[in-house]
Amino acid sequence: KVKVYNHALGESGITFFATARLAKLYRRKFPRSLDGAPMVLPTSNTVLRRSLDQWFEAESLHPHVAGEFEDSALLATFGASGLGIFPAAELLQNDLSRYYDVEKIGYCEEVYESFFGIYTEKKAQHPLVKTILASHPR
Repeated sequence: KVKVYNHALGESGITFFATARLAKLYRRKFPRSLDGAPMVLPTSNTVLRRSLDQWFEAESLHPHVAGEFEDSALLATFGASGLGIFPAAELLQNDLSRYYDVEKIGYCEEVYESFFGIYTEKKAQHPLVKTILASHPR
């Protein structure tokens, strides 16, 4: 019987990324360009995917789902291989561009991803965890 606690750390809007070749094809006229575009997406059991699906519907967009992944790093890896455009938190843009050699296609302010600190003790013990939690009050 482990008790788990969470602490909201923040949220970030979603940006769509792709290889340079795909970015060149789909950057123009974003978000309309996503209609029919190849995409790799989170699986449908995630909050992000449900939010994206609602946004696609509201915008009358019907992307071609080339792959679905539970793991965001695996999703980015397949996106970076050229399989399709992929969504990720805007705050990751610099890291994704540097480590995966992908480019930004467009930003979607209507969809965002929330980040939480998850820990098992009611009172955080580790100094770094204490600092993070203190800098993000509830």
